[in-house]
Amino acid sequence: MNKSDLMAALKDNSDIGRQEAEKVVNLFFQTIEDALRDGERVEIRGFGSFTVNHYKSYTGRNPKTGEQIRVPSKKLPFFKVGKELKEKVDY
Repeated sequence: MNKSDLMAALKDNSDIGRQEAEKVVNLFFQTIEDALRDGERVEIRGFGSFTVNHYKSYTGRNPKTGEQIRVPSKKLPFFKVGKELKEKVDY
């Protein structure tokens, strides 16, 4: 399922139009993005939680040349599945 499929499912299962469904889905994702950018944790009970993991810089290797390179520190979003969703998928 992709974003368009999600919008279509919302439209089909509610009394809203395609444009309204698109606005709702976009607002939902934008709100999560904004919260993660601000360093907040997003938890949706029964579904899972989104956090930002901080990774320190380290020395890596270029696989082609074997040359050592410096990999800068970074922040990456991380999703942890909730217990209820895990149980529903692993029925």
